[in-house]
Amino acid sequence: VGKVLETKSSSLKVGDSVVVNGWGIGTDHYGGYAGEARLKSEWAIPLPSSLSPQCAAKIGTAGYTAMLCVQALEENGVKPADGKVLVTGATGGVGSVSILLLSQLGYQVTAVSGKAAEAEYLKSLGASEVLNRSDFESDPKPLGKELFAGCVDSCGGKILANVLSMTKGRGTVAACGLAGGMGLPTTVAPFILRGVTLAGIESVFLPTEKRLTAYNKFSPLLTPDKLALVSGDGQTVGLGELPELGAKMLKGEVKGRYIVDVSK
Repeated sequence: VGKVLETKSSSLKVGDSVVVNGWGIGTDHYGGYAGEARLKSEWAIPLPSSLSPQCAAKIGTAGYTAMLCVQALEENGVKPADGKVLVTGATGGVGSVSILLLSQLGYQVTAVSGKAAEAEYLKSLGASEVLNRSDFESDPKPLGKELFAGCVDSCGGKILANVLSMTKGRGTVAACGLAGGMGLPTTVAPFILRGVTLAGIESVFLPTEKRLTAYNKFSPLLTPDKLALVSGDGQTVGLGELPELGAKMLKGEVKGRYIVDVSK
């Protein structure tokens, strides 16, 4: 999140506030944590009028991915009246923002987490119930009981396979991560016997117009008070704090979203 300092683009002007997610910045291209960076103009989208720069930073790539997941459920016909919607990896960035969005859209959200101590946090975001991750880590059956109308999954592996087997007929699972493994030990049964849709969510190279559609639709729901639940006052860090924070993240000891302030 930042302001345009110089541009030759006809779509942007100096002083415009913009948001940039993905495009390999920080992985394929230098500049992920830079105070200033030279970028392709098509990578940047205007900061939505409903968002402050700080709120846009709290949403970040994870929150933007959550928007795309919720959008996929809606586009595939999953409605609040269809039943419970599952969110795995619920204390993470994608999971936390997904719960905020889904609950405000009227869905009954069931959160899945391996952190029993964070149940109240998840309920404060809008989850109506919290299930233990271990309930989804056993060897999956081809089909299980039809329990959920849809799911936002950031885990993959056995968790995703179990979710697919428990998804109701014509339901949709939006898959965006592999925290639980890259493999998918499932069968075709959920797809050919129940018509379940597995919607893959790719956020890195998504065309600009589709990004704008998601931001314009869902960012008004992510108000400062809602985002404060996911990223509070103590969750802004400087560059020097990143190694320690990264280590905690790998151990599963963080929740929600952190802002990196490169000026600190």
